Amino acid sequence: MNTTSTALPRALWALMVGNFVIGTGVMVVPGTLNDISASLGVSIPQAGQLITAAAILMGLGAPVFASLVAGWDRRRLLALSLVWYGVLTAACAIAPNYAALLPLRVLAVIAPAVFTPQAAASVGLLVDPAQRGRAITFVFLGWSVASVMGMPLSAWISGELGWRWAFGLVAAMSFASGAWVWREMPDGIKPAALSREAWGRTIGSATLMMAVGVTLLSAFGQFTLFSYFAPYFAQTLGAGGAALSLMFLWFGVFGLAGNVAVTRFIDRIGTPMAVLVTLGAMALSLLLWPLGRHGFWAQALVIIPWALGCFASNSAQQARLVQLSPVLAPATVALNTSAMYGGQALGAALGGVMIAQGRMLDLHEVGLVVMLAAMALSVWATRRQKRSCAAT
Repeated sequence: MNTTSTALPRALWALMVGNFVIGTGVMVVPGTLNDISASLGVSIPQAGQLITAAAILMGLGAPVFASLVAGWDRRRLLALSLVWYGVLTAACAIAPNYAALLPLRVLAVIAPAVFTPQAAASVGLLVDPAQRGRAITFVFLGWSVASVMGMPLSAWISGELGWRWAFGLVAAMSFASGAWVWREMPDGIKPAALSREAWGRTIGSATLMMAVGVTLLSAFGQFTLFSYFAPYFAQTLGAGGAALSLMFLWFGVFGLAGNVAVTRFIDRIGTPMAVLVTLGAMALSLLLWPLGRHGFWAQALVIIPWALGCFASNSAQQARLVQLSPVLAPATVALNTSAMYGGQALGAALGGVMIAQGRMLDLHEVGLVVMLAAMALSVWATRRQKRSCAAT
């Protein structure tokens, strides 16, 4: 029997949609950054601190929360994290000023720090080992769908009605998604508790930590520029709300296509190769980035490789870590999530500093250097893994 052709459990659809909501909520700030800046009377770099502060919390919180919630039933944990997301995002939507919005946003993103890694860690208990790579990348399709629908929709709503309505939409979707997860997830899903010994084995594994480092560097390279897509396109292309929404939609369509392709072929080509190909695609866009300043459709063509690799790379990384050590998956997935958000924080912070210095047009150069470093580290990690396997 070919297990890879077996239908995936219905619970994975609920987790995929949950990641869609989480992804839409995370990306709602980059999509509405121009309107947040204008309506609250703050600069673009200051508005960008919403991304940095939230990413720091998500990065530091993922491994901490992984230990705190180790004994929780995942049905309750995942559903409640989405409800929390809805309540705090709704509070963000009615925040009277930037001083109130910043701490509310930080509290809201406790949910992504919990949901994304714990959903991924639960997959191994819902499917057979032969389906694990496919199932994990399927669950992370939610992030790609968020880029196709959520981010462009947020940008369009922000342009037409204001950023508060975009936040309100995320809140409403969070409540609905939480109800679906509650309905579909079976009781009794509890990944093994993370002991000190498990954390020690994880952190002490050079191969695992190098793989996590790839995620940190790739997110860092991307978010130096990705965080500021809205003001960048406004400055270089004169793009308003409708044009921004179209560009985000274009990016999202190819992002979804890339993730679907990885989901289909990852078990054939292997996770290390899938990671390298997707990182290489993003590096290509960053290399060609200045060509996009010649017009909207030139930019749209240049951005295609980045979109193809963006979400697919993280899905491949999650699958890579789980396959490296299924037993340590709760720890490695939590650390990988921490690295992803840590990279976002570093990228958004550095990008904000560069914009404040009038260097917005140089953001892609920094991103390219960091992305090439991620590719080199990925190759090194793969070679180390092969040497370790040969030695045993």
